[in-house]
Amino acid sequence: MEKQTFLDLIKGKLIVSCQALEDEPLHGSEYMAKMGLAAKIGGAVAIRANGKEDIIAIKKLTGLPTIGIIKRNYSGSEIFITPTLKEVEELIESGADVITLDATARMRPNGITLHEMITFIRENSNSLVMADVSTFEEGVIAVEEGCDLISTTLSGYTSYSPKLDGPDFSLIKELTSSFDVPVVAEGRISTPEEAVMAFKQGAHSVVVGTAITRPQVLTKRFVESLEKNSLNIMS
Repeated sequence: MEKQTFLDLIKGKLIVSCQALEDEPLHGSEYMAKMGLAAKIGGAVAIRANGKEDIIAIKKLTGLPTIGIIKRNYSGSEIFITPTLKEVEELIESGADVITLDATARMRPNGITLHEMITFIRENSNSLVMADVSTFEEGVIAVEEGCDLISTTLSGYTSYSPKLDGPDFSLIKELTSSFDVPVVAEGRISTPEEAVMAFKQGAHSVVVGTAITRPQVLTKRFVESLEKNSLNIMS
């Protein structure tokens, strides 16, 4: 998909993240494809997905554009989202419309740089590049490296970024007011009201994952809240 076409498609709209790791009950490309279809029926315009097989299945069933990542652990590195060229190659093979990279300054496996990874994507695919960042400074680097989109996904998930209960609205606003590169708001957006607030801070699009596609987490929130307030309920 052409860059401007994709950016126009997602502007002011909802992207749903459909992911389930190996230890989760909905793990598997068949389940994630059905989750993607449910999101499409609900009005999502694109899907963020983890893993080659999930992306292929979601694209086939939904016809929606995909934002692809591959989560993989490597010894000696904190980078978890698309850490090396191996993952990039898998995402290219999947046909992901957007390839997402951890754009933090943390050490990557094998010493590969963000610049090298972006260059490889440009030379070997037509996929857009999204930079997942945790701070404004990382957003600056992403812009300098020519990333097509910036996402606030990693705010709160690096040791040096703010630990917030909800979305990092300050980071969204700081990035959108400083750059022309589209900013995708993602991370701990749990309600429609928070999604609206992200757009008010200038977000180009909003990604919601857990609050829509991880029923075990949602169930746990209800149970914990009920247990916490059980004395008040019973009195």
